[in-house]
Amino acid sequence: MKFKLVIDKTKDEELVATVHRRTALIDEIETLISKYTDRIIGYTEDDIKMLSVSEIECVTVLDGKTYAIDQDGKQYRLKQRLYELEAVLPPSFIRINKSTLANESALDRFTVTVAGSVDAIFQCGYREYVSRRCFAQIRRRLESK
Repeated sequence: MKFKLVIDKTKDEELVATVHRRTALIDEIETLISKYTDRIIGYTEDDIKMLSVSEIECVTVLDGKTYAIDQDGKQYRLKQRLYELEAVLPPSFIRINKSTLANESALDRFTVTVAGSVDAIFQCGYREYVSRRCFAQIRRRLESK
């Protein structure tokens, strides 16, 4: 097997593998590459924007549709389902409730509401509740760091 890496900033990134047949290694390479997608297509009423994964603060489902919320608090409609995005986004995206994935680096703080529930506050000001089950996992994850 040969491996060739060409770095050319003037061309679009592309990965091409020429193989004799599909093997477990090829499946693993395909999974690895699809996991580290660094751009996601977001839609507004007027525009289509390539969103960098690092500028997405959270991905949430509102009225049955998936949205990405960026650093400015703008919402972009996504075509993928939440479970599809969870498989592709980097490990820094954690589930905070049944319908929201949060970029761990974009979390500003957690606050306790009067009712006793916990809310996650993002750097852009967006606020989302955190389920008790997910909060226990998040707390264990943060304590282990």
